[in-house]
Amino acid sequence: MRKENRSKKLFSRAQKYLVGGVNSPVRSFKGVGKEFPLFISKAKGSKIYDADGNQYIDYVCSWGASILGSAHPSVVKAVREAATKGLSYGAATDLESDLAERIQKSIPSIELMRLVSSGTEATMSATRVARAFTKKNKIVKFDGCYHGHSDGFLVRGGSGLATFSIADSAGVPSSIAADTLVARFNDLDSVSNLMEQNRSQVACVIVEPVAGNMGVVPPEEGFLEGLRRLCAENEILLIFDEVITGFRVARGGAQSLYNIGPDLTCLGKVIGGGMNIASYGGRKEIMELVSPLGPVYQAGTLSGNPIAVAAGIATLDALTKSAYSKLESNSKKLGSGIAKSTDRTGVNVKIQRVGSMIGLFFCPNQDPKEFAIRNYDDIMKRCSKEDYAKFFNNMSDAGIYLPPSAFETIFVSTAHSNEDISKTIDASRLAFEQMGKGN
Repeated sequence: MRKENRSKKLFSRAQKYLVGGVNSPVRSFKGVGKEFPLFISKAKGSKIYDADGNQYIDYVCSWGASILGSAHPSVVKAVREAATKGLSYGAATDLESDLAERIQKSIPSIELMRLVSSGTEATMSATRVARAFTKKNKIVKFDGCYHGHSDGFLVRGGSGLATFSIADSAGVPSSIAADTLVARFNDLDSVSNLMEQNRSQVACVIVEPVAGNMGVVPPEEGFLEGLRRLCAENEILLIFDEVITGFRVARGGAQSLYNIGPDLTCLGKVIGGGMNIASYGGRKEIMELVSPLGPVYQAGTLSGNPIAVAAGIATLDALTKSAYSKLESNSKKLGSGIAKSTDRTGVNVKIQRVGSMIGLFFCPNQDPKEFAIRNYDDIMKRCSKEDYAKFFNNMSDAGIYLPPSAFETIFVSTAHSNEDISKTIDASRLAFEQMGKGN
């Protein structure tokens, strides 16, 4: 059993000053039945260390941002060099253009962009400019997809809301919620019906092209193509929220993987290599509505922060073809290895993977080979948060750090070694055996 005394004491202290003792709900570990979370002291490569000095193989990877692993030498070097010149200017720098150029070369649908500080800012701003461009107010999102915590998106959101079984957030005015229409992922008819019922009122459809905030739910064949067609036919903008998938499932994001061009794209996580940066952008005629060129106002003191931009440049430069090949091979080995580890244990687990994103769904009394997890309804009807919590705690005891939520994504980084993958598969086998025995 691993030592937890220090984390417990630190959590007691944190509760005196921070809401719930944390700065993001899922970090509380309540979703996996823990009285207190792990407090992390450092991370390096594929490993993360808690306040008691326990080492874990890290598959949270700062919720997907640390695609190179933690404290990658080239990223740390870039951050150090940038920091010696000043932490923040609140003014334009050429580094911003360096990062934007790299993004545009990889994702050509982004003709113009704006750098911001978080994914929430990116999605909030993208929908604002979509409303201005179309002169319409309503948006369509998908049940279980999470696009940050701005008011309009906290209607049937995934991520932490799914973990705590909360469909909506308090404090969101009904007048704002009324403009958010919720469709079912992988169900084009649900989208078409909303457009028909709200004819000439829908400004945009925003979607995670690979849903990563309710586990990993890939788009079915024809789904994204159908969204593109429906939006074009109804003069509605299509927004891809690639905060998770951008530069992770492929160099050009999910839109290059599935060959679909959205009107606007939101990016985050990987483009900062672990630092707080995000972006939104798309067709030039749309983005030219953003101030100072147009009437859509959006600003931020730390937008394009030179330290975060430097980290992003170093991260994107390290994401070579060989890096993506390693991500794919290790992720395939990990996903298939965990799935095979359930053999003869009596535990039913569904694995869904896109690139280095892996979804792990516990489906009691069901053969996972007979169905796919297609949407949020499937998750709520088929999947067990309680079984995931048991697995999480067994794996934690074995030194494997998984997302402390049943409906988040397992991420693989380039820092994960064959030894890490093998050790994780072995640990999963023992964890499933313990679960099968009712321990």
